[in-house]
Amino acid sequence: MSDRIDGPTPFYLRPIPGGARLEMDGLRRQVVEDVLSLLLDTDDVSFWDRLTELANPEEGATPDDMRLPYEELVSDLAERCSYRVPIYGRERLIELSRRLREIAAPKSLPGQQGRRAS
Repeated sequence: MSDRIDGPTPFYLRPIPGGARLEMDGLRRQVVEDVLSLLLDTDDVSFWDRLTELANPEEGATPDDMRLPYEELVSDLAERCSYRVPIYGRERLIELSRRLREIAAPKSLPGQQGRRAS
């Protein structure tokens, strides 16, 4: 059984104690590409200008002075970045559902196998 769920943005589904972990390497890469595209856009340099202002604050500016512009830049970049992972095809959806049910199924504890309740 493969941990990989294929698609335009593949991801991995791994069991962990008490649940499952989605490893979204493809989405992470897309978000980084989105941010860099926004920062390096030569037609709209507003994101670059805002980042530069944060990197080179005016003399006497305190970290508290920079907090709001930082939070606004984070919010605006996040608003323009990818956040969806499409899963196409009935087969992939069934496989994802099967894998999640398998991970969620109750499992016996190693020390309890073959023991009877007293």
